[in-house]
Amino acid sequence: MEVADILSRDCTRSAVPCTSKKRALEIISELAAAHLNINSQQLFDCLLAREKMGSTGIGNGIAIPHGRISNNNQATAVLLTFAEPVEFDAIDNQPVSLVFALLVPEQECKQHLKTLSLIAEKLSDKQICKQLRQATSDDELYQIMISS
Repeated sequence: MEVADILSRDCTRSAVPCTSKKRALEIISELAAAHLNINSQQLFDCLLAREKMGSTGIGNGIAIPHGRISNNNQATAVLLTFAEPVEFDAIDNQPVSLVFALLVPEQECKQHLKTLSLIAEKLSDKQICKQLRQATSDDELYQIMISS
């Protein structure tokens, strides 16, 4: 699976104004819901439930919120950079400026884990993260992520 298989331009936003983890999850839910044509509250509840189990802030200013969604056959990703870093209860206690959210169908457990691994590996590359944070448009952000 490639990033381009799950990430679309309409789910990619650069320099998003955001002041909290809760608002970040709401923005992710709204973008994914519009893309999937489902209820954003359902997605928000799914992401929030996962965060309550432990923060998806993986350190180095990166978070990978994720969850499983029912009644859907399509894995979907949302990529955001924030105008200002946001507190996310990350494992290194640093605020987050780069978020790659992943929503996958409940029945795709193995695919979910493979995709999370792919994203974590890509975001462990400091050069890619630097480029993503410096992107000045949604399209530039999208192109960096799918071509890296």
